Amino acid sequence: MPINKVGLIYTDEYQRYNFGPSHPLRPLRLMLTYSLMKQLGLLSHELVKVLEPRMATQEEIERVHAHGYVEAVKKLSADPTDRTVKPYAYGLGPGDNPIFKGMYEASALVCGASMTAAELVWEDNAYPMAFNPAGGLHHAMKNRASGFCIFNDIAVAIHHLKQQDPDIRVAYLDIDCHHGDGVQWLFYDDPNVLTISLHESGKFLFPGTGETKERGGNLGDGYSLNFPLLPGTSNKMYLKLFRKCIPRVLETYAPDLLITQLGVDTHLNDPLTQMGLSIKIHRDLAQTMKTCAREYCNNKWLALGGGGYLMTVVPRAWTLYLAKMLEVDLDNILPDKWIEEVKKRVPNEEMPYHLWDMADKIEVQLLSNPEVAKKMIDYTNRLIELCENDYLPRLSKK
Repeated sequence: MPINKVGLIYTDEYQRYNFGPSHPLRPLRLMLTYSLMKQLGLLSHELVKVLEPRMATQEEIERVHAHGYVEAVKKLSADPTDRTVKPYAYGLGPGDNPIFKGMYEASALVCGASMTAAELVWEDNAYPMAFNPAGGLHHAMKNRASGFCIFNDIAVAIHHLKQQDPDIRVAYLDIDCHHGDGVQWLFYDDPNVLTISLHESGKFLFPGTGETKERGGNLGDGYSLNFPLLPGTSNKMYLKLFRKCIPRVLETYAPDLLITQLGVDTHLNDPLTQMGLSIKIHRDLAQTMKTCAREYCNNKWLALGGGGYLMTVVPRAWTLYLAKMLEVDLDNILPDKWIEEVKKRVPNEEMPYHLWDMADKIEVQLLSNPEVAKKMIDYTNRLIELCENDYLPRLSKK
């Protein structure tokens, strides 16, 4: 078996993508993630290589985004008070996407980092896996910012790969609690990009899309697969759905490359969502993703970050993904030094002392509400049946 090296794309310059101290998407998540990976010895592992990203060019960004939108971002980035631009027309301003000085450069850096990771995985057989934790900005649309996302680094990276090989087939798997709408719509008509999204149903959560009827258009019909989940979905339900469906979908589609968006805002305590997962499930999801990449995706796996709005949760979950990439079995403990760092930087969050947590609270709630539990189990089983009886047969006929 070949030795599989892993590239980690990281720079302290990621801190520049910063909407302000009161915004949910705090770049501190990335700093604490890197710190935990380092303190657990993953960054000194012989198979890992930390790479500095480059900044995407405007031409590369405009393979995805409209020229007028990119120019508006540049102007507001240079001068947030520029009155020649109407920011609301582009989804910018107070709310989800506040304007900040230097936002063009910060966003172009995230795009460049995902491109760097994509290049490494596609072109260097020694590095079949790479992880850009700053990436995964999946809501940005062609003409506007959305959901904390200014530019869609995922789509920029996919288009970059298409420049290298126009016939490349990409499977994009999104486990963020929010539907991966930007990536879906940008490739809705493209049969060479399969988009798969597991998310809290849009009936309950932003952006309100991601229903099962959204299946792609024109030549892309059948290549957008959505699994909208009920609030409170537990580890057991989620893992059953994932293992029953995702490997078979990837085996049927047989892509050249797997790209995953690893948002961890499905956590039971996340302040912006209502799902019931714990950190522990990501050990299992990471193993399934790695196996699928090896067996069905040309042994190439590009991992990107995403949502997650607890500073004590995101670093632990993403550290588990890098550990699985490296086949390192970590003990369920946290370094004392990291605990002290978190206490200092995040005094308002409950301090964890274990690397992963269980889902005991959700399981107890479900046991005490058997009717609710049955409804959720039946609903999840219907999604599995939909995949088996509709999604997979349609894919296999392509």
